[in-house]
Amino acid sequence: MPTPEESLWLNNTVTVAAGQFGPTADKQENLRQITMYVQEAADRDASLIVFPEYSSYFNGRLGADYVANAEPLGGPFVTALGRLAHEHQMHIVAGLVAESEIDDKFSNTVVAVGPDGEIECTYSKVHLFDAFGHRESDWVVRGSLEGPAPAFEVDGVSVGLQTCYDLRFPELTRRIVDAGVELVAIPSQWVGGPLKEHHWNTLVQARAIENTVYVLAAGQSIPHGIGRSLIVDPMGVVLSATGAESAFLSTEISLERIAQVRANNPALQMRRLDVIVPDEGSATQSL
Repeated sequence: MPTPEESLWLNNTVTVAAGQFGPTADKQENLRQITMYVQEAADRDASLIVFPEYSSYFNGRLGADYVANAEPLGGPFVTALGRLAHEHQMHIVAGLVAESEIDDKFSNTVVAVGPDGEIECTYSKVHLFDAFGHRESDWVVRGSLEGPAPAFEVDGVSVGLQTCYDLRFPELTRRIVDAGVELVAIPSQWVGGPLKEHHWNTLVQARAIENTVYVLAAGQSIPHGIGRSLIVDPMGVVLSATGAESAFLSTEISLERIAQVRANNPALQMRRLDVIVPDEGSATQSL
């Protein structure tokens, strides 16, 4: 049985939100949209809001203009996020076109800033979108898996980060869940196409179900993304979702719900690691 202190902690709810919009090459307009949604999140007492991949700059197909518009982590975009987070005492997650050490490429980075206005966590996309006729790796430096899993805490809930195409690689989500993450935030720019919306919904729910965690997937709205942002609980239940246009969504989450689901479905504890962990040297051992 949990102690009285643990019971209070488990029964606490946290309001989380997503701001779905379509970033453009107009950086000030992108920040205006973000500011609008942060204010709405504050009005609803949200502790966390997640924005799409490439929130700082997007102009359709990748090209040299992205490299030219890449910013350092201490640049204007992240500084503006820090001011908003501090003003509203909120955690903000957003996609950044970030500078890299390679002159003709940039880093597809997700940054989380906290209520003190400082960066809490960053994540650079590991699985680049070289599929469905796209070649993200032509312009983007692939992120590394070295170091601890990318995570930070929001009111007692551990939040992990990954990005868009990473959804198709369940081992990445499992890695951060094994590090204690209870909510996975996924900024995305999910490109449309045959069955792509079906893939998006299925994969988001699958990552929640198989890991018994919450998943908050924030997508870009049309014309460059399918929208369809959603927040899913540890049983795969969609708690909040939106359509293709720019929109705001929010819901309450709780550690008690995770505890209930894991009591009924202790799949994480039942894994046969002696069966599923590949032998040393196997090609499937690393991402």
